[in-house]
Amino acid sequence: MNRIFGSKTTAPKPSLMDAVNSIDNRVATLDVKLAKLNAELSTYQQKMSRMRDGPGKNALKQKALKILKQRRQVESQKDQLQSQSWNMEQAAMTSENLRNTMATVDAMKTANKELKRQYGKINIDKIESLQDEMADLLEVSEELQSTMSRNYAVPDDIDEAELDAELEALGEEMEFEQLNEPTAEGTPSYLTEDSSLPTFVDEPVEHDKQEVAAS
Repeated sequence: MNRIFGSKTTAPKPSLMDAVNSIDNRVATLDVKLAKLNAELSTYQQKMSRMRDGPGKNALKQKALKILKQRRQVESQKDQLQSQSWNMEQAAMTSENLRNTMATVDAMKTANKELKRQYGKINIDKIESLQDEMADLLEVSEELQSTMSRNYAVPDDIDEAELDAELEALGEEMEFEQLNEPTAEGTPSYLTEDSSLPTFVDEPVEHDKQEVAAS
């Protein structure tokens, strides 16, 4: 039955690049044929250049013309194949760009769905309420810090001159206390100073008194 009606082939269909490679191989074959024709044509030209006009030269000329026609046909085939290869390469490039574009679009769609799924869980009102609560807490914290750092011992309006006078008075009071401080015998220091007679009393006077007492 398969021989009569045929059967579907399961082989993969050739791609554009497969077709391009096939055409390039055919172009390479034509290049080999052109090289062979050019070599033969060059040989005939060299022989004809050394021959005189006559039947022999005319026969070589006919052969050279035949090879020249074949070369033109091969060159025409080569040009056609190269044009086909170029067109298919452009089509393959366009197809590849289209596949890349579609892949990019699919990736963007997937990312868009993921973003919607993630951001759909976020409640903007709750975030704003949370921001307001944080602002209130920060304000309360600042007020608490200001209250705790308040100084109750020192008034705000302190007179520097008054402080200087008070400091000077404290110094004088300390000096007075040192003068009135009692010694080890319980006598103030100003009374423990040398109680000898004043220096204005002359010693000869005391000597005269002793002489009077002896007489």
